Amino acid sequence: MNKGRLFVISAPSGTGKTTILKVVMDNIPGLAFSISHTTRLPRPGEENGVDYHFVSHDEFRQMITQDMFLEHAEVHDNLYGTSREAVETQLDEGLDVILDIDVQGADIVRRDKRLDPTYLFISPPNLSELEKRLVGRGTEDEERIALRLNNAKTEMKAANKYEYLVINDQLEEAVELFSAVVLAERAKAHRLRNGKPIGEILI
Repeated sequence: MNKGRLFVISAPSGTGKTTILKVVMDNIPGLAFSISHTTRLPRPGEENGVDYHFVSHDEFRQMITQDMFLEHAEVHDNLYGTSREAVETQLDEGLDVILDIDVQGADIVRRDKRLDPTYLFISPPNLSELEKRLVGRGTEDEERIALRLNNAKTEMKAANKYEYLVINDQLEEAVELFSAVVLAERAKAHRLRNGKPIGEILI
């Protein structure tokens, strides 16, 4: 079976990454989302096993000891990690996998030369707009928002490490550009829009 491609996506909190990914995945077949493990509490509307695997700090650290993570990092005082086995299984099934991780996690994945992912960074148009979006979510207090903005400054400096940059100023344009990256990578690998291999008939 034709192996899928791994897409590593990073963005500052509040950029609109989750919304972009949802629309893209609804529109393009053959994409799978890698569900991360995290020690943070669920936000309103989030479901365990759908948005994240929510675990305790003790459970998470046990998984680290057992070398179960492809990457893991501490972000905003919480732990996040990607199951190595889950990602490899999806890729072997021919699915293109969206790996939504922070810039620390992306650096760890870069050091694993076996994976060769496509790297894409989603950025807000500017920090002022990002602050408006974080405040508008109404899920965090001023101290947490200040922490996220400070982290965003650092994260945005890492954007030049990524192959592709999508600025989420207008949602439709950001979705279009993100989709174009996925389809271009499939065309480069001689795969159809739906992710299936073109086959030897064209060779």
